[in-house]
Amino acid sequence: MAPLSEKVRAFLAEQHAAVLTTFRKDGAAQMSIVFCGLYQGTAAFTTTADRAKLINLKHDPRCSLLISKRDWWGYVVLEGRARLLNPGKTDAATLRTALRDVYRAAAGKDHPNWQEYDEAMVREKRSVVMIVPERVYGPAA
Repeated sequence: MAPLSEKVRAFLAEQHAAVLTTFRKDGAAQMSIVFCGLYQGTAAFTTTADRAKLINLKHDPRCSLLISKRDWWGYVVLEGRARLLNPGKTDAATLRTALRDVYRAAAGKDHPNWQEYDEAMVREKRSVVMIVPERVYGPAA
């Protein structure tokens, strides 16, 4: 894992709009817009079980995440592998805590109703995706 510099961590703490690139089974790239936050020293986001990005990452964890300023004049790219926390494979309490922490990191605040949030996360079968970077680059890096 390439450790993130303080400069990159500060950037990720402020910028949340990102484009994720994963790979389909045929090797073709698939891109998704995600909203991420700084979690456990790297960028993380949540997604539902039926999304192509999660399906792709389950069979090939290689990915790139471009986190950008809203005006696109500053960005950081994390290239590496995804670490997944999934329902059924991650302890329920651990997953609940991770989902809450990623929400806080991406939104910059607490959810107004954690019980409602937790119920929605279970119903939507949400997973946490953390990017474990092997390479970090970009003008904000």
